[in-house]
Amino acid sequence: MKKTLLTNSERQPCEVWTRVMGYHRPVTSFNPGKQSEHRERQYFKENRVN
Repeated sequence: MKKTLLTNSERQPCEVWTRVMGYHRPVTSFNPGKQSEHRERQYFKENRVN
């Protein structure tokens, strides 16, 4: 498989959305405190119960 290498000028920022209070919003629309809180989130994976 051939690797594609891009320069920073060719890259496009990725917009991250998250679910807040029952609806989805882009993280960029959050105030600075809420953006900081979003960066500190810890994700986990639950074990499946059979």
